[in-house]
Amino acid sequence: MLITITLMGCAGNKSQQAQNLEETEEQSIEQEAIQAPDFTLDDLNGKPLQLSSLRGKYVILDFWGSWCGWCIKGFPQMKEYYDKYHGKFEILGIDCNDSEAKWKAAVKQYELPWLHVYCPRGSQIFSDYAIQGFPTKVIIDPKGNIVETIIGEDPAFYTLLDELFK
Repeated sequence: MLITITLMGCAGNKSQQAQNLEETEEQSIEQEAIQAPDFTLDDLNGKPLQLSSLRGKYVILDFWGSWCGWCIKGFPQMKEYYDKYHGKFEILGIDCNDSEAKWKAAVKQYELPWLHVYCPRGSQIFSDYAIQGFPTKVIIDPKGNIVETIIGEDPAFYTLLDELFK
């Protein structure tokens, strides 16, 4: 939690002490932030896509599979929010436990407009992000820090997006 203290002098400016306190609080928070592990996986065209190449904007990692009923059920609302906040964040769909053919067919069938990468079975990314269920959504801030991880199709995910982007 960031605590901002504003001390006003006669001229209406923050005192040096207040500015120093704010900077110290911000640095403390940044040190506690958990950096999202970087990875490179192949996109739909077989080209490598590196997570760190998306720095500078919010990124939502969506770990999903064509075999996952809850993942599929959540696509309409994901598309709605992707359109609602277009340009404010990017979704990176990470396919899990599918064959490459099933993954590509599902992206086409459900008309998923965001970025997608294929994650082969046994990939290190599952342990790096502590994936324990599907879908799992990981929100990453523009600096590459993990903001939140949400397992399952949870309305709290969309509430958080509304808070971040309204």
